[in-house]
Amino acid sequence: MYAIIQTGGKQYRVSEGDVLSIEKLTAAEGEEVVFDQVLTVVSDNDVKVGKPVVEGAKVTAKVVEHGKGKKILVFKYKAKSNYRKRQGHRQPYTKVEISKIEE
Repeated sequence: MYAIIQTGGKQYRVSEGDVLSIEKLTAAEGEEVVFDQVLTVVSDNDVKVGKPVVEGAKVTAKVVEHGKGKKILVFKYKAKSNYRKRQGHRQPYTKVEISKIEE
């Protein structure tokens, strides 16, 4: 059984027991989080597709940790004008473990 959820402007395919990194949430570590924007639920012989979400379906997850991703460098440059600007960025994320999928 798996589901497709939407959070942080992105869509994720999740199954029970999966650990994934998503956009940062405000929940504390060890806290339960419920995703109610479930777009599709697929069980053994049944497929439910929402319009746009599946009514009554929800995915429960536990927050494992918060962190920051790898650093990327943003480099701005303009030719012939001696303009160079370098800036780093680390995107914050929340790692969650999917515990239950309800239809």
